[in-house]
Amino acid sequence: MPNLKTSLQPGRRARGRPRDWHDKTDQNTIKSLDRAITVLQRLGEMGGATLSVLASDLGQSSATVYRVLITLEGRGLVEFDEVAQVWNIGAGAYLIGAHFLRRTGLVDRARPILRHLMQATGETANLGIEKGGEVLFVSQVETHSNIRAFFPPGSVSEMHASGIGKALLAFMPQDRRETVLSGCGLTRYTDQTLTDRAALDRDLASCRARGYAVDADEKTQGMRCIAAPVYDVFDEAVAGLSVSGPTSRISDNDIPRLAEHVTAAARRLSAAVGAG
Repeated sequence: MPNLKTSLQPGRRARGRPRDWHDKTDQNTIKSLDRAITVLQRLGEMGGATLSVLASDLGQSSATVYRVLITLEGRGLVEFDEVAQVWNIGAGAYLIGAHFLRRTGLVDRARPILRHLMQATGETANLGIEKGGEVLFVSQVETHSNIRAFFPPGSVSEMHASGIGKALLAFMPQDRRETVLSGCGLTRYTDQTLTDRAALDRDLASCRARGYAVDADEKTQGMRCIAAPVYDVFDEAVAGLSVSGPTSRISDNDIPRLAEHVTAAARRLSAAVGAG
């Protein structure tokens, strides 16, 4: 197949792109749409809010935010709880997001593997990808135990304080790793969070040597996570699988046993998405 750049005649452009598609200035921004997306994103981050609280948080008038919410409600992107007088993200937003998750087939192929991993370990199994320099959790199968880790699909976490994040960092190309780490501040969440770059680099080297990463109370005190990378057909780490649970069930002695299950599950998913 001819290369697109060389096959296009001078003056022509790729289909689906306007002539000025490189122009990101205000003239090509639909401000009302941008405002609506801001409202939708912030509502999701807040986990639901009343009109007055949401408007105050955004620094906008209640009338303006209300018009946005009513418009989004008409498309099913938000929902209104009449009893609590609270606006929430609607099913329509989930359905749109689901198209992104289905784009590679990764989530569909991971579901049975996540279920098996949870059953084999007794701990919550998670799937995450790197998105914008953060871990985006895209699927989870929860343990039946009363005390459990919870990373619902759509949750994000800084990579240096996440088992999946460190697994992805450890096995991504060095230039990409430098780009990701240069854009984050290594936020401290607990006394165990790796906020020193040299210490993080040593930990990532250990991850590469043993084939998996460990989050030991680094994001949440009392919770641990063991994660391994998932590779695609190009032998690139495109996702991470993990199990997570309380330190009361995941001691230092438990980590090697759980890591065997996690790395085996990651290999199965890698094979399912085309890795050699």
